[in-house]
Amino acid sequence: MSDQIMEIAGRIRELRGISELSIEELAPKVHVSPEQLEQYEGGTTDIPISFLLALCNLFHMELSELLTGGLPKLSQYTLTRSGKGRTVNRRKEYHYQSLGFNMAHKIAEPFLVTTEPVPYGTPCASYEHEGQEFDYVLEGTIRLMIDGKELILEEGDSVYFDSGYPHGAQAIGDKPAKFLALVIGTESEILKHHSAPEA
Repeated sequence: MSDQIMEIAGRIRELRGISELSIEELAPKVHVSPEQLEQYEGGTTDIPISFLLALCNLFHMELSELLTGGLPKLSQYTLTRSGKGRTVNRRKEYHYQSLGFNMAHKIAEPFLVTTEPVPYGTPCASYEHEGQEFDYVLEGTIRLMIDGKELILEEGDSVYFDSGYPHGAQAIGDKPAKFLALVIGTESEILKHHSAPEA
């Protein structure tokens, strides 16, 4: 496994230690089995974004803090130049770039996602996480599965959905696909951030 995965695994172990939760106690709080959590903590397998977001939600922390070990520093705006997003390779089928990694007090997580094409009908891995998600296809064709329903999205198409339902995307056709994925907090999280004083 990569150094990045091992560093994140160490932060997950540290969070659990600080919270004084056993693997068996923490696992259901972040919607994974104890066996999966043990693998994530050991750095022996890819760590899905859905799990990292659930962990951040539980411990009221920023995703960038978990990914980098540092706190986001900007509160007015953050500018991400083309190709300069923070790389987050958590699943072999997706390449993520975090586009808002240095913004503090976020109520949404924007990602540029690139995925290689697979033959149509290939089983699609699915994930779920709290909140909502907006996906906008920039290049290629996406086959998006939401709770067993299939949607084919071409360049310029978009979809907004409840991300608590199992969902997954894959590129189909003869070229990679790129899409903008905006993972949005739950209404209670949005209200909490809007009512909190600025740092």
